[in-house]
Amino acid sequence: MSGGRRRNLVVLALLALVAALALALTLTRDGDSGGGAGPGPAPAAPTARAATPERTEATPARPAWVPAGMRTVAAARLPAEARDTLRLIAAGGPFPYPRDGIVFGNREKLLPARPDGHYREYTVRTPGSADRGARRIVTGKNAERFYSDDHYASFVAVLP
Repeated sequence: MSGGRRRNLVVLALLALVAALALALTLTRDGDSGGGAGPGPAPAAPTARAATPERTEATPARPAWVPAGMRTVAAARLPAEARDTLRLIAAGGPFPYPRDGIVFGNREKLLPARPDGHYREYTVRTPGSADRGARRIVTGKNAERFYSDDHYASFVAVLP
């Protein structure tokens, strides 16, 4: 392989790494420590997620309902389809999927324990998916909002 081609590949690899780090920082920019989505230690990652950016005026405070160790994300940083779902929830519908608004049982135990019926789930449209896809918003009776992009395997708390 020629030196010029090798140099181009190295530059492309570095650009990909920078993009991955930027995405990781975007997900933790709300001032969270970047810990795991649920209880227990966060998986080790060779990214800057462990760094805690300084809190700014634009960064919302961490509400009491957010479990310790759960990552947070500002609603404005969610995918457009998730923001659309949040608007529908605030408006009370109409919802595009018949199962939107059903009781979420929290069988995975990743959200705080609450009485049956406390949580409701809503579908977040996934472009290109032939079915409901894996993305959901789960809300609680006390204005709690959680987002899952992997069908409840993990959650992030959604801040206003």
